[in-house]
Amino acid sequence: MRKKLFLIVMLIGLVAILSGCTEINEPITSESEGIWNTYFVYPLSQLLMYFAELFNENFGLSIILVTVIIRTVLLPLNIKQLKSQKAMQDIQPELKEIQKKYSSKDANTQQKLQQETMALFQKHGVNPLAGCLPIFIQMPILLAIYHAIMRTDAIDGHSFLWFPLDEKDLILPFIAGLTTFLQQKLMMSGSAGANNPQMTVMLYMMPIMITVFAFMFPAALALYWVIGNLFMIAQTIFIRKPMMKDTNTGGDKK
Repeated sequence: MRKKLFLIVMLIGLVAILSGCTEINEPITSESEGIWNTYFVYPLSQLLMYFAELFNENFGLSIILVTVIIRTVLLPLNIKQLKSQKAMQDIQPELKEIQKKYSSKDANTQQKLQQETMALFQKHGVNPLAGCLPIFIQMPILLAIYHAIMRTDAIDGHSFLWFPLDEKDLILPFIAGLTTFLQQKLMMSGSAGANNPQMTVMLYMMPIMITVFAFMFPAALALYWVIGNLFMIAQTIFIRKPMMKDTNTGGDKK
């Protein structure tokens, strides 16, 4: 659990560093150079432009559609990550037995613990790192859509619902924070880390961070966060919870 928490913190730090790079204030155009701009940011910017023009310059609707499309494309990776978590959850009883058996701290015992742990992973076809890989694949794509929204000048001057997309809003950040909290609460509900103090801290820290960031950036980015959170909430309800419920039911039957 500590490794998982460290991974989350590391990813947050990575996003903060990359999102603060000098190019974030430079408009994205066809003349923007570099692999990052050419193959990641510019295509997503063009996709935003395409849907906006399709719906009479409605960039708010365009951001919603592109966000849903990106999340849908990434869904197989999320499902793969969930399957990895499910597999790890299935073998927890056996893993705890091995850890109990080799609880001594001496070098020989710890070596046997590692050997039997790896044997258990191989027996059930579990890769403990498989759950991390989809996260690292998703991050550049999600960061690219963030850049595309921030660096597409055509968004400036357009409004959606009650807020101008290129200005800071006073209501949307709270919605972004609330949906972040709901998403994390749903994911933690019934999971192994539900009673973990470290995960509880993240449950409250992440919404606060998102709310603060949303106050600092244009409303277009906050809208992206809200829609992304709503998508993940739906994914948790209709995919993650049934999958983990089947695991728990299977474990009870055993």
